[in-house]
Amino acid sequence: MTNLGLTLLRIFAGIALMTHGIGKLPPSEQFISGVANMGFPSIFAWASGMAEFGGGILLLLGLLTRFASLFIVFNMATALIGIHWNEPFAKQELAFLFFFIALAFLFMGANSWSVDGILRRGR
Repeated sequence: MTNLGLTLLRIFAGIALMTHGIGKLPPSEQFISGVANMGFPSIFAWASGMAEFGGGILLLLGLLTRFASLFIVFNMATALIGIHWNEPFAKQELAFLFFFIALAFLFMGANSWSVDGILRRGR
């Protein structure tokens, strides 16, 4: 049952994050401007969109799970600190949700029902 629960969480979070990130690719001028206002170069707008979209795909598949989760954690921490810091929790909660789900998968990796798990068994 643990594998089922973790797989369902990973798949849902991956789809949700991928869906959330696709709207940032290519980054709009407004998004690039927002990233620049935080003091980052404009390439970070692309990095943010790719962390969400690409990281969501990798999380969905359970491929390079820890690597993808690391980028998602950094991206969500940046969103929380740089954008949502002074906003009410209702505006922060999605970033917190993605942050903590990615943090959990960063710590534990994907379970055996994943591409990472298949690759581990093949060694």
